[in-house]
Amino acid sequence: MMNRATLKTLIGAVLALFLLAGVHWLLGRTDERGPVSVVGDGPRREAAVAVEVAPIQRGGIVERRTFTGTLQPVSRFDVAARVGGRLLKLYVDLGDTVRRGQVVARLDSDEYRLEVDKARAELAVTKAGLAEAESALATSRREYERAQSLRRQGVASEAELDGALANYEAQQAKAQVAAAQVSQRRAALAATELRLSYTEIRADWQGGEPERVIAARLVDEGSLLAANTPLFSLVGIDRLVAVAHAPERDYPLLRPGQAVTVRADAVAGRSFTGELARLAPVVREATRQARLEVEVANPEQMLKPGMFVRLEIEVARKDDALLVPRAALVERPSEYAVFLVHEDGESVRYLPVELGLQSREMVEIVAPEISGRVVTLGQHLLSDGARINISEPVAPGEGG
Repeated sequence: MMNRATLKTLIGAVLALFLLAGVHWLLGRTDERGPVSVVGDGPRREAAVAVEVAPIQRGGIVERRTFTGTLQPVSRFDVAARVGGRLLKLYVDLGDTVRRGQVVARLDSDEYRLEVDKARAELAVTKAGLAEAESALATSRREYERAQSLRRQGVASEAELDGALANYEAQQAKAQVAAAQVSQRRAALAATELRLSYTEIRADWQGGEPERVIAARLVDEGSLLAANTPLFSLVGIDRLVAVAHAPERDYPLLRPGQAVTVRADAVAGRSFTGELARLAPVVREATRQARLEVEVANPEQMLKPGMFVRLEIEVARKDDALLVPRAALVERPSEYAVFLVHEDGESVRYLPVELGLQSREMVEIVAPEISGRVVTLGQHLLSDGARINISEPVAPGEGG
């Protein structure tokens, strides 16, 4: 029988043969399917990485910044009752279009009509008083003139002349008081007539669009209103303002007058043209953002106040720039780089780059001046000098 030492020797020999066979098979696979790392005195080879590439090109590029904001009306005001009273009638309601000067509501006017009648009667009384005062003034003037004539003839005394003069001056004062009372009563009548006119409540505003829309109705018919109680809230929506906030890193790129493309999720497939109208001169310390306002033309009134919008502002443009796809960028803690494909198409070079303008798809390379192709997919597996296997990108809808 074979002893234990001989058995161990045979088992070791068999294991050694299996190990040599495995190494031989692995070397054979390396020659067929690509190199792998081999430990020993022989050469070290790395496997090729499958990547996609794109050409470096020259062309135009536009850099934009996108902000989100909310639409607000350019103008908004409340139609209010200028006098108190019971609301008898509303002629418009929520969503109606109102013209400048249109009557939108009416208050009970009975009390105000009585005040007008009373003011007219008081004016008539004061006018009668003025007529009486003017008649007395004319009489006193004639008496004074007669006293002057008699005094010159030596018939009337100096005391009689002085009495006639005093009476004449007193009647002048009474006539002046009566005239002032007439003016006072006329003003009171005008005030009561004005208050009466305020019982017809009109939507009136200065400047802007000739028509506006009722955004809110704030009272109901039959309500007892105090003076200055709001009835309706009116807005103009032919022009709107999109309010957004820009971070401080984008603030230096913005200036009033820049063209803005406005898009709203609620109006899919449409874009609107606006203009950066106002830019806050300060950055808020709490948020490090500055308020910006974009005026948007809305002649079709498809946009509504309160809608969420996205604002795209063109901040720079270049017609002849060295461009690579944004997907080719490799970001490192202190730099950006690309993997430039060698002319043989089998290896790449890690190349730090200086960026210029950027769009959604393309990026400008300011330095260095490069040409050829760059890796756009698979660069996270690469290092400087790595071997590559260029794959054709799969078109949308294809399998794989």
